Amino acid sequence: MALSQLAINKAKPKDKPYMLSDGGGLHLQIDTSGSKLWRMRFRFGGKANMMSLGSYPAVSLKDARDKRDELKKQLAAGINPSLRKKLDRINAASPNTFGAIADEYIANLKANDAATITISKNRWFLEDLAAPIRNRPVNEILPAELLDILKKIEGSGRRDTAHRLRSVMGSVFRLAVATLRATNDPTYALRGALLKVKVKHRAAITDERELGRLLVALDGYDGWPILQSAFQFLILTMSRPGDVRHMKRNEVDFEKRLWRIPAERMKMRRAHNVPLSRQSLEILKSVWPLNEGHELVFPSLRAHKKPLSENAFNSVLRGMGYRKDQATSHGFRSTASTILNERGYSPNVIEAALAHQDENEIRRIYNRALYLPERKKLMQDWADLLEDFRKQQSISRAA
Repeated sequence: MALSQLAINKAKPKDKPYMLSDGGGLHLQIDTSGSKLWRMRFRFGGKANMMSLGSYPAVSLKDARDKRDELKKQLAAGINPSLRKKLDRINAASPNTFGAIADEYIANLKANDAATITISKNRWFLEDLAAPIRNRPVNEILPAELLDILKKIEGSGRRDTAHRLRSVMGSVFRLAVATLRATNDPTYALRGALLKVKVKHRAAITDERELGRLLVALDGYDGWPILQSAFQFLILTMSRPGDVRHMKRNEVDFEKRLWRIPAERMKMRRAHNVPLSRQSLEILKSVWPLNEGHELVFPSLRAHKKPLSENAFNSVLRGMGYRKDQATSHGFRSTASTILNERGYSPNVIEAALAHQDENEIRRIYNRALYLPERKKLMQDWADLLEDFRKQQSISRAA
């Protein structure tokens, strides 16, 4: 029999909780304290369940019946009302804009000890390039509006940036799906919608005589002395420009003749020791007094606490007359690899010196230990070769 308002008001507490039925699985539970709670009994997947619908009189008899009818619709559609309630509660407790979830994604990168440069680039993607959708509810964002953002970037000639932005945005949407704030990743629909990335190999000088001419020109560079030294150190150590620009004084072990680059600064997220040749150590000793009291070895001209700019090395090359299709700062790693391989040095030792990741984990650990003595010899031989290339071109010019 359905409940009436009179029956509800007359219901008094007893020694034990008891329930009054309104039909269709809806009950009013009377507790020993006198409180009255709406309960809904139902079966889902062959199992008995019970849900709380709120307390009376905050939830009236009519409201309770409306909730019961809504739950029955969910059951008819194959939805578990208990699970739906839990999901709605989780969703309501979490901010659901793309920007808020993007910030959570960045926070996760930090918590997982991602490299500083990785965090910085992802923040640029998600705060600057994805700015048009940051305030949009993540579950309302359509593939078409993402494509509009990506196509504008692609149209500016930055195809690689467009592809990388799509990938990073996809990571944010997948986080939203995992935390029940979205039901799908709209970037998935954009597969094949962007133009292919044009692979550009970094220009590198691989002719020994031309390399010698460049070294002579670098000796005559009349700009910021620390930049000149940093460039010479870059070539001597076969290092990535970013690693040299951010090099810190506490990473240098003069006694062991090693530069220890920490994992957080390395591209492959593993520490790398660079054996220092006699020529490399001479450069370090010459610049060491120039930045006393600060942590950077090669600071910017404008501020001793800031590293050289990202374009600093390439600006030197352009100033010396080298076009970007002739030489780039990243290209000197290819320069070293090509010349040393052509001269018969062990490819495995060269790869280890360049900090390239061996896909075989066991072999990678073994090689790192095995090749350190060989790498020390390789680095000194490379420095001596560079010195020979320079001298040969100096003699040719004098003649």
